[in-house]
Amino acid sequence: MSTDLRVGIGYDSHRLVQGRKLTIGGVEIPFDKGLSGHSDGDILFHALTDALLGAAGLGDIGHYFPPSDPKWKDADSEVFLAHARQLLEDNGYRIVNVDVVIGLERPKVGPHRDAIRKNVARVLGIEMGRVGLKAKTAEGLGPVGEGSVAEARVVALIERG
Repeated sequence: MSTDLRVGIGYDSHRLVQGRKLTIGGVEIPFDKGLSGHSDGDILFHALTDALLGAAGLGDIGHYFPPSDPKWKDADSEVFLAHARQLLEDNGYRIVNVDVVIGLERPKVGPHRDAIRKNVARVLGIEMGRVGLKAKTAEGLGPVGEGSVAEARVVALIERG
């Protein structure tokens, strides 16, 4: 039996602004700023959605959830990720593993690492051990290092076969 392995890459970034909650991977992290965006601005869920859709050749997050549609204003990004998972399943794919890098100067993501991994695994229907998560600062460089932006980079491996 042959296996069809596919890799997808996702990226997202949003400004950190006053008056919004900081939600990463569906986990609220206490902080005085949150992520701007048409939806809840969850950079991890947005990048992961794109990585999964891209791996399966199914487009991107904007195709299914355009920011011009008021229906998605302040939406919970878990909806986007759950939809991507369902599309993969409908097309005969399963998620092998995902690996995430969060770029954020502060607050520290480390204390929330396992809660984020557990939540991502729940939404994707995979074991927590199949979710990698690292957090990096930019050591004062660029918008991330200045504390004005947070970003997420994701690689996802899927298979059909």
